[in-house]
Amino acid sequence: MNVTLKEYSQEQLAAQPIGAWSGEAYRQVVGALRAQLGVEGLTQPHWWTLNHVAGEPGRWTRAALIERLAKYEDLGIDFAGVFDDLVARGWLTEDSGAMTLTEAGEAGRIRARERNLRVHHQTHEGISSADFVTTINVLRRMVANLGGNGDLPD
Repeated sequence: MNVTLKEYSQEQLAAQPIGAWSGEAYRQVVGALRAQLGVEGLTQPHWWTLNHVAGEPGRWTRAALIERLAKYEDLGIDFAGVFDDLVARGWLTEDSGAMTLTEAGEAGRIRARERNLRVHHQTHEGISSADFVTTINVLRRMVANLGGNGDLPD
């Protein structure tokens, strides 16, 4: 689905409001990701939980994971409800408070990852790796210039 963009002059493009364009990019990308996760009955906090627990089984407790992920959540989703849902689905177990994915949880994570990869590929269509890296570095610089953390997330 390679879309042709209308051509504009460098001056016209340089005068564009970055907040409007970065906001629209956020809404489109996150909206597409949320729609794909929704097919599995998942939210982004479900996805983040599955990935963190899969990456370090037995390390994450509810409190530690909420502390790590809450800054990224913008819909007011209750993380305790997310954890309870994953346990009720049989995707997550908790032993002495530490979380581990079950076989069903890993299968669900893989399905969700495939859905997210479709969005990732669609997002990157017509964009070279070099241009993508430049875009990320420009955004990182803008964030740092405004007092935010321009480092990549851990």
